[in-house]
Amino acid sequence: MILLVVGLVAFLGIHSISIVAPTFRDGMAARLGALPWRGLYSLISIAGFALLIAGYGAARHTPVVLYHPPFWTHYAAAVLMLPVFPLLLATYFPGRIKATLRHPMLVGTMLWALAHLISNGTLADGVLFGGFLLWAAADRISFRHRAVRPLQGAPTARRNDVVVVLAGLAIYAIFMLWLHQTLMGVKPFPL
Repeated sequence: MILLVVGLVAFLGIHSISIVAPTFRDGMAARLGALPWRGLYSLISIAGFALLIAGYGAARHTPVVLYHPPFWTHYAAAVLMLPVFPLLLATYFPGRIKATLRHPMLVGTMLWALAHLISNGTLADGVLFGGFLLWAAADRISFRHRAVRPLQGAPTARRNDVVVVLAGLAIYAIFMLWLHQTLMGVKPFPL
């Protein structure tokens, strides 16, 4: 569990600099240069992500059960997950979805975390998915009070919405039918 917490703190911590210390972030980028700052940011992100994956995997071997979710929550999670991949893609293919939500990846992250919180009942699930849910909500709220940094992506176009919905639903189907079990070792709908 310690690895999970350390990884989560490192990963979400580096991603929270723009929320809690935007002047520090801008100062570091100016002092180090844009590319070295991105490199440091990426290294900390990758290390944190690797630690949280290792920690979550280890915690699953000796789970501390907080609650037993009813079977129907797997179906509720599947419904909540439907827009997640389109929202992640909409971040990089701007159209009406991105214009409406401003940062659709954060909305997708909140839905992903909520879906997994209601369908999993261990302490590790609560720490991992609860941490991501709280972070994404805080980041979304902070958007009202800070300048939005532009993300590189495709040019803004109306057809992007069609592309992200179709591609996102295709990725969703691949995850539900095959990839989730292959990568996570868990069937989305256990029998």
